[in-house]
Amino acid sequence: MLIVQKYGGTSVGSLERIKAVARRVAESVQAGAKVAVVVSAMSGETDRLIGMAGSLCQRPDEREMDLLLSSGERVSAALTALALKELGVKAMSFTGRQTGIMTDKAHTRAKIEKITATRVKKALDSGSVAVIAGFQGVTEDEDVTTLGRGGSDLTAVALAAALEADLCEIYTDVEGVYTTDPNIVPEARKMEKISYDEMLELASLGAKVLQTRSVEFAKKYSVPLVVKSSFNNAPGTYIVKEDKDMEKVVVSGVTYDKNQSKLTVLGVPDKPGIAGRLFSEIAGAGLVVDMIVQNISPDGRSTDISFTTPRTDSPKGLDIIKKFASEHGARGVDLKDDISKVSIVGVGMRTHSGVASKMFETLAAHNINIMMISTSEIKVSCVIESKYTELAVRVLHEAFGLEKAA
Repeated sequence: MLIVQKYGGTSVGSLERIKAVARRVAESVQAGAKVAVVVSAMSGETDRLIGMAGSLCQRPDEREMDLLLSSGERVSAALTALALKELGVKAMSFTGRQTGIMTDKAHTRAKIEKITATRVKKALDSGSVAVIAGFQGVTEDEDVTTLGRGGSDLTAVALAAALEADLCEIYTDVEGVYTTDPNIVPEARKMEKISYDEMLELASLGAKVLQTRSVEFAKKYSVPLVVKSSFNNAPGTYIVKEDKDMEKVVVSGVTYDKNQSKLTVLGVPDKPGIAGRLFSEIAGAGLVVDMIVQNISPDGRSTDISFTTPRTDSPKGLDIIKKFASEHGARGVDLKDDISKVSIVGVGMRTHSGVASKMFETLAAHNINIMMISTSEIKVSCVIESKYTELAVRVLHEAFGLEKAA
């Protein structure tokens, strides 16, 4: 049996925890499995490196940032391999480049194009544990790239696909995927299984258990995936293909995202192509847009165009819409950072009506105003004032009975 195990920053956050990871990996080896291990940087290390770069320059060069940030995972990989060897387990550590992780040239948010994993396969065939530095790859020009926040999840899933692994285990500081954040709702329930599509929506809407692109990759290549705690042996949550039983559950989870900003171009002339030009400029700057709302003025001559984007991108977004407003005779621009997005997710929404209205009525009953709405087949999202986030999560979790076992 071939297993890929991924350990996050908290799991390798100290030398004692690295030793604990090594013992867990050793147990898998002793049980007869071939094991490839993907590790993140030690908790806090990436932020420390970003802070160092920021103290030297206001806008650090992205190429140099990738080389800098990739060092955190390399340290974890080498230390984990050393800890395994101390236990008498054969092990070899590898960088993203040595693993053969080839990416595009989009520094700080690169996409994996292929993985050769030649040296990793040789190490596994020789009886060694392969320990891989997550979050990183290399371009065809041999420049180091990173895969964005949570990129070690993607490394693990992509490697599992390349190796045709029997299972990909994501070890983290929680015991699995919950119906919502247990820190907000103590009654939140751990799910035994969840579909790829539901997990993808939860991840994209703010749940921090798995990186969005890792779930997309797992679904595309049917990678068997389980999320477990690195601190105990409790059974985790399996991310699997959808089955008929899942449709019986109308809503599977409630999630939220406070890293949101709402940008608005006010009073822009209402004429064909104006929205296209605005969002073409936004896309050209690499900004990710989620919700979009367009309001036409009573006289029909002008329109307000609002959209949401991650708060970290709002300064760049504000620069773009200011320039756009000036060039196209708009009345002005507006930025709201005190917002958040609250969402409900469930494949059962496809076959059950009244879900959205129940969500809206629940929020209204607690005087929570909805600014924007976005829907898909299996989710409904609302933008609200950030000060109501925790309240909204609690009342929606209760309204849809998520504390009860399915």
